[in-house]
Amino acid sequence: MTDDELLTKPAGVLIKTTLVDFPGCVAATFFLKGCNLRCPYCYNWELVSAESENQNNIQFVSCAAVLEHLYKRKNVIEGLVISGGEPLLNPVTPLLIKKAKSLGIKIKLDTNGTLPDALESIVKNPETTPDFIAMDIKTSPQKYKEKIHTAENLKDKDIKKLLERSVKIISTLSDKNYEIRTVLVPHLVEKEDIKKIAELLPENAAWRFAQFRNENCLDPSYNAITPYTDSELSELVDFAKTLIKDSVLR
Repeated sequence: MTDDELLTKPAGVLIKTTLVDFPGCVAATFFLKGCNLRCPYCYNWELVSAESENQNNIQFVSCAAVLEHLYKRKNVIEGLVISGGEPLLNPVTPLLIKKAKSLGIKIKLDTNGTLPDALESIVKNPETTPDFIAMDIKTSPQKYKEKIHTAENLKDKDIKKLLERSVKIISTLSDKNYEIRTVLVPHLVEKEDIKKIAELLPENAAWRFAQFRNENCLDPSYNAITPYTDSELSELVDFAKTLIKDSVLR
């Protein structure tokens, strides 16, 4: 597929302005469709499971439309968050980064860390190196195949090695330019899982935790799971702080 074809193909959902997705930036967020994980608590599943332009009544826009929006609002918008789904699955991602950076737009990339080859290719190229990377680690590596449905091309992979390599790649950036994210889902992320995740991280990593939302989950049974209480959340994050100092609940 040519660059023009990639850029004009409907690819994702555009949030035209956000003040929360890119720290310190007024940004736009582009959620690319498709993902190689099926996290049971995912609340964006209508997007990540969509295969056609109008599936689930979602109207997808092209990267060309995103770039046009960035150009028109370049006096206001400073950054572009490229998220998903898993944006590294889409061959348009490096091209979109390159084109947006040429407009003077800062790039934040969200990834689940299971595609280190694609991640390394983007990070090592100065034209496509993101200004900030947020990498999700869902739970301890051994629980991925127990609790999270993975794509066929991940079934025979060593998830721990994939995550370790991706962490190593993003940690080549300044420690101010990347973060690790974990959603605190009861049964999926417990104290022992936090310990196992911490073993994958450098000591100076920024580890950001989020509360689980029991609504519109991919696996409907997760809608019945009661989120951790405030005290339980504090206990887990305080434990994480003993392992990775810069651990914060958002």
